[in-house]
Amino acid sequence: MPDSVKPLKGKIALVTGAAGTMGLAATKVLLEDGCRVAMVDFNHERNLALAAELGPDALPFSFDISDVDAVREGHAVIVATMGAVDILVNNAGILSNNKLEATDTNEWRRVMGANLDGAFYLSQRVVPGMKAQRYGRIINTSSLAAKTGGLTAGTAYSVSKGAMSALTFSLARELAGFGVTANAIAPAYVKTPMITEQLNEEQRQKLLRDIPVGRFCEPEEFAHVVRFLASPLAGFITGEIIDVNGGLLMD
Repeated sequence: MPDSVKPLKGKIALVTGAAGTMGLAATKVLLEDGCRVAMVDFNHERNLALAAELGPDALPFSFDISDVDAVREGHAVIVATMGAVDILVNNAGILSNNKLEATDTNEWRRVMGANLDGAFYLSQRVVPGMKAQRYGRIINTSSLAAKTGGLTAGTAYSVSKGAMSALTFSLARELAGFGVTANAIAPAYVKTPMITEQLNEEQRQKLLRDIPVGRFCEPEEFAHVVRFLASPLAGFITGEIIDVNGGLLMD
């Protein structure tokens, strides 16, 4: 795409879980639209290798987003290296299929740390810069599980994604007057290891029967919504949860 038609030319994006399937797809579309992307992922080696493949506008940063001190230090390095963050994609997350009685305290905290705390910590770090320049996009990854209580997902995961939706609403209300939007995407059953490895074949076949479009979501379809919400023309959309679920839930 020629630079003259790249809508996000010169913007700095930060994507968490960037070395995963969905994060990588989001990173690629943001690069295509002209962003320089800070790829944040706990998997240092994979993150480093992917960034090298994607070119000089993709820079890898590896730290634990569930650790507030690591987030503070990591964000400082990103700003010193690339500049203030214009677009934050809070995409990192882990799945837990355990229901209430099978969820111990350690698992609860681990899921909340990865799925919710990191988004909160990073939003705290990037928002002052967004407010100062009166422009910003915060895009959170919620889930169908937030609305259904988890069809195949467990208690901790479902609650963490419900809280992610609530965080989105809170940020949207607080930041709207500063030119900063906050929205979330609620995908269902994207083709990731959560589908291919953490569900069995019987579960997958039942889901395919239940999803009206009859297939799982492609990572690029999720990334297309990230691209849309990051666009300058999405500035009048805030506090929305966009469903990407193939008609599994219609509201």
